[in-house]
Amino acid sequence: MKKRIFDVFFAIIGFCLLGWLILFLYVLITILTGQNGIFVQERIGQYGKIFSIYKFRTVQWNRNGEATISDFGHFLRKSKIDEWPQLFNVLFNDMSFVGPRPDVAGYYDLLEGDYRKLLVLKPGITGPASLVYRHEEKLLSLQENPLQYNDKVIFPDKLRINLDYYAHHSIWGDIKILFYTLFGK
Repeated sequence: MKKRIFDVFFAIIGFCLLGWLILFLYVLITILTGQNGIFVQERIGQYGKIFSIYKFRTVQWNRNGEATISDFGHFLRKSKIDEWPQLFNVLFNDMSFVGPRPDVAGYYDLLEGDYRKLLVLKPGITGPASLVYRHEEKLLSLQENPLQYNDKVIFPDKLRINLDYYAHHSIWGDIKILFYTLFGK
């Protein structure tokens, strides 16, 4: 209950501070990409429930049907500004500020054993594994087989990190994770 109050309080503050900028970016991205400025994708949430996550669109499709990321899209991703629309997910109670990042189907929904405990947690905009893998896209781009590297190295390590979070999470710990997310470690 305390965590939900914390989430709603800070989501409202976030909208008060960033709402005008979120609206501006939505319109700008819509114009730049010629598509809805908000990207919506199904993710696995608390208790394995599927929900729609909101992000600013960073990928646009060219006439040949190929996906490209503009310099502006790279900036949005690198700065994590693309995740600001997830304040809506927090208000809708699909996400928390801190928790394991929600994944697409084929990962968290297939967890077994002790790792199923992670489904009890509400997914977060940031979390301990997000801090460790802050530069995950760059790390994956250096791999010969990025999907295999993710599945064999990164994902199991994220599970380990998130299981430790499950066992030891607290409001104070969440505040520290938020601080490190915003200001670095």
